[in-house]
Amino acid sequence: MKSLDDILKMAGNVQAQLAQAQEGLDKIEVSGVSGGGLVKVTASAKGRIISLDIDPSLLSPDSKEMTEDLIVAALNDTRARADQAAHAEMQKMTAGLPLPPGFKL
Repeated sequence: MKSLDDILKMAGNVQAQLAQAQEGLDKIEVSGVSGGGLVKVTASAKGRIISLDIDPSLLSPDSKEMTEDLIVAALNDTRARADQAAHAEMQKMTAGLPLPPGFKL
């Protein structure tokens, strides 16, 4: 069995690697779309919105509600893609770590 010092050292290493992984998530970009590409949102895997592109055809007063719905849908699509990218990146970072079975980050 490992000593308490070894366990604490290992925990410190895991914490440092996880912090590094979290920083890396802000550099991974994902895009979400809605309305067949009429609204596009780009965000980091950490969830920071980078850009929003709205097709000019949606910028009339008549389409206000539809435009709002499409923006919300694109944001939700982007968020889902960011979550997937973050999960995949965290799995790569923790693949070699000696974590107990069932331990989730």
